[in-house]
Amino acid sequence: MSHKSGKNFLTAFTSIVVLLLSSSLVFAAETIPAGESYSKAIFAVGAMIAAGIAIGVGAVGAGLGIGTAASGACSAVGRNPGVQGKIMMTMLVGMAMAESIAIYALVVSLVLLYANPYMRYFLG
Repeated sequence: MSHKSGKNFLTAFTSIVVLLLSSSLVFAAETIPAGESYSKAIFAVGAMIAAGIAIGVGAVGAGLGIGTAASGACSAVGRNPGVQGKIMMTMLVGMAMAESIAIYALVVSLVLLYANPYMRYFLG
């Protein structure tokens, strides 16, 4: 990668991060009545960012796991086509286990957004 394309990538990445962080703060600040403190908005923004990171990391992990399972199954069937049924069954079980990671990440992100157990500690 050349120096110029690396610099362009860094500029685009920084712009996207700033845009995402500022937009969530703006939307959270609209829910604050006049004269209230911003601690609720800051807590809500933190929960939104944490939920986004949780589902993002979970989806990447599930995608890598499913891709690895499919790649290994294709290689195994290519080497020994006679056991395709057993390999396919094992591959599908492995893919289901990898997909459960994304479902757990979704549950964690929904809990952070709607039933946050830490809200009473930070907001009193």
